[in-house]
Amino acid sequence: MRRRLDARRCGPGTDRGSGSASGGRGVSTDLEAALRILREGCGDRVRTRVPLAPLTTFRVGGAAALYLEPEREEDLATVRRAVGETAIPFTIIGKGSNVLVSDEGFPGLVLRLGKGYRWAARDQDEVRAGAAMPLPALAGVALRHGLSGLEFGVAIPATLGGAVTMNAGAHDGQIGDIVRRIEIYRVGDGQAVSLPAEAAAFSYRRSALPEDAIVTAATLALRPGPPDAIRASMERARAWRRRTQPLAEPNCGSVFKNPPGGHAAAMIETAELKGTLVGGAAVSTKHANFIVAGPEATATDVLALIRLIQERVRRSAGVELEPEVRLVGRFDGDAA
Repeated sequence: MRRRLDARRCGPGTDRGSGSASGGRGVSTDLEAALRILREGCGDRVRTRVPLAPLTTFRVGGAAALYLEPEREEDLATVRRAVGETAIPFTIIGKGSNVLVSDEGFPGLVLRLGKGYRWAARDQDEVRAGAAMPLPALAGVALRHGLSGLEFGVAIPATLGGAVTMNAGAHDGQIGDIVRRIEIYRVGDGQAVSLPAEAAAFSYRRSALPEDAIVTAATLALRPGPPDAIRASMERARAWRRRTQPLAEPNCGSVFKNPPGGHAAAMIETAELKGTLVGGAAVSTKHANFIVAGPEATATDVLALIRLIQERVRRSAGVELEPEVRLVGRFDGDAA
């Protein structure tokens, strides 16, 4: 049973995954200048007013003022020039599974790495792959080569780049445990750099990669294993996901990180929030750490429900739940 609450007045969101160049010129002037630069280098692959809802698993939110799917490093160099010579903000999305896009959209450039970054190559017990490679597909590559260590990835709807950036994990595994090297492009200075895993300082659902860094590839250190055992482990992960998560409804995955020594889902359930509705968004009745977006849901509804959950859990458990979802764009009129 779902209970409707009106909690849509909430604090501003933050686009924690975006960067911007400094400057004080008008927004439209900067967008026009950025569009001109991007079209010089990338042609008509640069698009304007692109709806972002279909590119996210929440299926809510507005449009990107500018949108590009870079295919090669030359495209990223063009992005650097456009961002560096204007004041437009930029952000990057992968599979869009851990982002909430504002109803107003994003007022700058949204990047999503294209097919040129979707590849994988094996070298003995290592797999090097492009950042646009979906994690479940990469787990399949490892299986075909009889390599173990990435079985948990089959249950994570993310790209390799997004998974590395946030140290995604499931089933007691996390990507940071198997990363050997990370290749990034720094938008700030235009440098393509290969870093050891230690430079990312991986911690729970977090990395210390530079904010202007775009992950372009990563090398994973795996180990040989019996294909039948690897396949069985992957099927257990898939079955667990089907059994415990609301896969038939739009959602972003886990909304909150687990606090030290506890589980966010249990705290939300103890606060009797399962099924709670704010507008068209609801706390899943299947998994309390999931918010599902109904056909009429807005990003404002989702964020208001996030704030409500935080308030109720703070009151009932004395714990401040930290969101895992990344907010993209303006919320409550706050700048992106």
